[in-house]
Amino acid sequence: MRADTYDSLTVTDARTLADAVFPRVPADNRAAALARDFALMFGFAWFVALSAQFAILTPWTTVPITGQTFAVLVTGGALGAWRGAGSLTMYMLMGMIAIPVFAPGAASLSGNWDVHPILPWDGTHALIWNISSGGYIVGFILAAALVGYLSERQWDRKPWVHLGMFLGNVVLYAPGILWLAYLIGTDWTHPVAQEPLGNLIAGSGTWDKALKGGLYPFIVGDMMKLFLASLTLPLAWTLVRRFKGKS
Repeated sequence: MRADTYDSLTVTDARTLADAVFPRVPADNRAAALARDFALMFGFAWFVALSAQFAILTPWTTVPITGQTFAVLVTGGALGAWRGAGSLTMYMLMGMIAIPVFAPGAASLSGNWDVHPILPWDGTHALIWNISSGGYIVGFILAAALVGYLSERQWDRKPWVHLGMFLGNVVLYAPGILWLAYLIGTDWTHPVAQEPLGNLIAGSGTWDKALKGGLYPFIVGDMMKLFLASLTLPLAWTLVRRFKGKS
């Protein structure tokens, strides 16, 4: 079989974008395939870490607005279910073992607006149960798994890609808001501010604070990131097909 024919078939039959861009070859053994998958997961984990460095810090919540939603959705769509979830699990573990890959956090306690434009690097690290955004980091894993599962069924190159990204966003937010509400309801003390979390978030009552601090400030930005991710994956598929010589 000619190489260009093999490449075209690989693109047509590939389950994910990553498999189309970096196709396996018949000579691959299990070790080579695992090394390839690990390299992809590790690379996308750093893609999410980089996106965390674009952060907007607001005066009414300790959770910053970042570019991570876009990166998480693209990661799941590009890698598929288990590799997408694996990549975000890597990201979580990196931040938990003292690699500063989480979003800038301490500056959000200043009570002022602030924008961190990626550089200089100002990442943080912590055990996820010691930070107010810990639930969202768990949600990243679930969202990547769901979007990856749908992408393996070609949702990332079909008209309903927007629905898939929206569902991924919902799954991402669920544990984030629940964790925030739990911390507020238990008077959890913020380790940097040394104050109960509820005092640092605007609102009245546990759920009002959780929604005002963990959902409402992010809706507009996440709709934009969701839409951008919905355009990125189909466009990437188009470019790959053209590059591989299949119209």
